[in-house]
Amino acid sequence: MLPFSNITIIGLGLIGSSIAHAVKASMPSVRITGYDADPSVRARVLELGFCDDIADSAGAAVIDADLVMLCVPVGMMAAIAEEIANDLPEDAVVSDVGSSKGSVLASLSAALPGASIIPAHPVAGTEHSGPDAGFATLFHDRWCILTPPDDAREADIERVRAFWEKLGANIEIMDAKHHDLVLAVTSHLPHLIAYTIVGTASDLEDVTSSEVIKYSAGGFRDFTRIAASDPTMWRDVFMSNKDAVLEMLQRFSEDLTALQRAIRWDKGDELFDLFTKTRAIRRQIIEEGQDDDGPDFGRVRE
Repeated sequence: MLPFSNITIIGLGLIGSSIAHAVKASMPSVRITGYDADPSVRARVLELGFCDDIADSAGAAVIDADLVMLCVPVGMMAAIAEEIANDLPEDAVVSDVGSSKGSVLASLSAALPGASIIPAHPVAGTEHSGPDAGFATLFHDRWCILTPPDDAREADIERVRAFWEKLGANIEIMDAKHHDLVLAVTSHLPHLIAYTIVGTASDLEDVTSSEVIKYSAGGFRDFTRIAASDPTMWRDVFMSNKDAVLEMLQRFSEDLTALQRAIRWDKGDELFDLFTKTRAIRRQIIEEGQDDDGPDFGRVRE
């Protein structure tokens, strides 16, 4: 039995379009209604054909839905929830894919009192965005974290769990506040560091006469991949999860100061111990199936 029969996806960028492709591949009888605030995106989705119907408004999109998936930047969640409030069926489940959960849960609960809200965060993505960027296997063997409120119906939690499992994801359930702290370490802080390093390199271009770009080694190249992520989404993530991000940023600053001292005072043993520990973490990530152990990070070469 399918967990949902009619789903609405609001926001048809990388994640929203990937959900649609994955549903078509794993649950072909499920009807998908899509909506995006950008008319050009709606037109492109009609051309690509991965939705059964494209609505002209968020409210019209949810009228027949039993699952509403909000795939918009977290800063837009409250506004979209208000748009759909009057048209949302009483028995529909509302979920999302935001990278911060505490603020999203608060916004959706305030705008949709009495609705069944099961927030979710698929920990998957690429540096690309837009409806053309989606693909059906994005969530395969990736984690999807559910952060239901304390009063959530167990049956609805299980339906959302089953939905993501059918898309190939592994499921974890945790408290929204704990999620935001964990993701501040594993995702938000690395993105902030990448944006900073690439920004610094850009500022140095006048001094280096474009040599930073011309001679980019693997490390800087990989930072630019992260820093190419959607700017609207990440601006909203940092604003919505700022307490956890600032806490982790302070810890990182302290660790960076300790590393600076080790280099200044020629403490090679400390550097070696740190690099050995971080190398082991990389091996664990590969063993968990969260990355490729192929040469050059699994990049395909001609």
